[in-house]
Amino acid sequence: MEIRTLGSSGPEVSAIGLGCMGMSEFYGRSDRTASLATIAAALEAGITLFDTGDFYGMGHNELLLAEGLRGKRNRAFIQVKFGSQRGPDGSFLGVDARPVAVKTSLAYSLRRLDTDYVDLYQTRLDPAVPVEETIGAIAELVHQGYVRYVGITNVDTETIKRAHSTHPVTALQFEYSVMSRDIEPEILPLCRELGIGITAYGVLSRGLLTGSDGNGEGDVRSSFYPRFQGKNLQHNKRLAEALAKAAEREGVTTAQAAIGWVASQGRDIIPLVGARTTGRLAEALGAPLKLSAHALAAIEEAIPQTAVHGSRFMSA
Repeated sequence: MEIRTLGSSGPEVSAIGLGCMGMSEFYGRSDRTASLATIAAALEAGITLFDTGDFYGMGHNELLLAEGLRGKRNRAFIQVKFGSQRGPDGSFLGVDARPVAVKTSLAYSLRRLDTDYVDLYQTRLDPAVPVEETIGAIAELVHQGYVRYVGITNVDTETIKRAHSTHPVTALQFEYSVMSRDIEPEILPLCRELGIGITAYGVLSRGLLTGSDGNGEGDVRSSFYPRFQGKNLQHNKRLAEALAKAAEREGVTTAQAAIGWVASQGRDIIPLVGARTTGRLAEALGAPLKLSAHALAAIEEAIPQTAVHGSRFMSA
């Protein structure tokens, strides 16, 4: 497994990370045994970066990851997202990133993950709380040894600047794929200027690039994401078919082409693959981490930046 540095002065991690969210909810049913086998296979293959969130399955994902890493915690770099508030019915109620909430959330995550520290603790923006207060609270936890590095997710350039001026931010987590390139004009250049690494989620466009239509029991994609709806879905599926043909000509699968495209955008970018089975993981691990200029051009010709229909998220 190739190793990359997370940020200009951050830790060394595997060039591909395992995103564990789908093992708990959102993308339909998952199998606990298969999930644990996938975590074990990821470790065996040299993956060190594991991504989770305290609100994935309302704690289920952290408990699952803890079970999968039992006795092997020292081989894993665990990054945790926090802040999203949820009701007993699973509904999302907003964000709480007050300093007291930061510390309380971490206390529960440490217990669920069965660990003394979290490697990277990542905040969302809480509109009611200045980001400096949230980052300051994480910085206190860094000084106390409960957190190793500070992270932030899905924020704009101004928030990144304010956060980084409070305490160095090691990594930004943001959606990035050949279908989702919002990060490129302003956010990615700023992160490179500041030495902030990128962990990229949604590298398969939430499965859209590999043929998923987002339907089925427990699958929220067709409800939450406009790209999975109506005429948008039909149009975007045609783009995915074009990508599949380009990938075949390059001798890789569609998933490998999509992962390879993200990994090839720079060594400061770590693609997170949401594999839930060992088979899907093995396919992801076969992705080239540096595609040729010809292959990159073929992928971008199959899916031009302006060709995708529908926004990444449902508008408020």
